Amino acid sequence: MAKDNIAVEAATFSKEQLLRSAKYAKRRDLLSVLLEDNKAYTFDEVDACIEKYMKGQVK
Repeated sequence: MAKDNIAVEAATFSKEQLLRSAKYAKRRDLLSVLLEDNKAYTFDEVDACIEKYMKGQVK
């Protein structure tokens, strides 16, 4: 019996949806600056943006 390869797309969300989500309630100010308008993001992409910013060096 052959297995079918099924690609599962990750859910994407707009900047506004992410800013209103409970998951990122404590990071709303940061996300409002980091995320671009009219672009969709996955949770993994948002988490990566936050992590990259938090690991950045102070100038």
